[in-house]
Amino acid sequence: MNTQTVKKSKIRKLSITSVMAAASAILMFIETPLPFFPSFLQIDASDLPAVLCSFAIGPAWGIAVQLIKNLIHMLATKTMVAGEVANFLIGAAFVLPAGVVYNKIHTKKGAILGLTLGTVFMTVIGILTNYFITLPLYSRLMPIDAIIELSSKANPYIKDVFTLILYGITPFNFFKGVAISLLSLLIYKPLSPILRYTKQ
Repeated sequence: MNTQTVKKSKIRKLSITSVMAAASAILMFIETPLPFFPSFLQIDASDLPAVLCSFAIGPAWGIAVQLIKNLIHMLATKTMVAGEVANFLIGAAFVLPAGVVYNKIHTKKGAILGLTLGTVFMTVIGILTNYFITLPLYSRLMPIDAIIELSSKANPYIKDVFTLILYGITPFNFFKGVAISLLSLLIYKPLSPILRYTKQ
């Protein structure tokens, strides 16, 4: 591969990453509450462009999409960037294994395996991130007891930090991972002729 081809490939990858990051940032502002989950846990489709990017041109570029969208979202944050930090870490934990596996096993089974691993990773990282980072930061904005009380209104099984993570945050991240995985499997194939030409 000559220097000119490498340069064009990088430009194409940067272009597709920029487009996906912009789409992801917009989708991050379109949130939908879910029943039985605390009101601060709202689902969005902003991980979808990152997964598509990770599949098409590599997991590093998918992680870049996650980073850029959260940097943009920080401009309007109301959570002392706690939400954005958690979103990035959990999102990166999703797209990294998904992209690595799919780029090695370039089949539908590879995509399913990668997305399954991604869902497991994001669920586990979500537990650690919320326990050690997000909830301690949120508690500076609102007392942890108030967060628990608010969460218990949506789910009466939530009574403390442990049950908030067990019955609120963990199933939410798992559900989100499954939903984004299904959307990715539906959308990637029709879009792949447009996206995959950048992979050189």
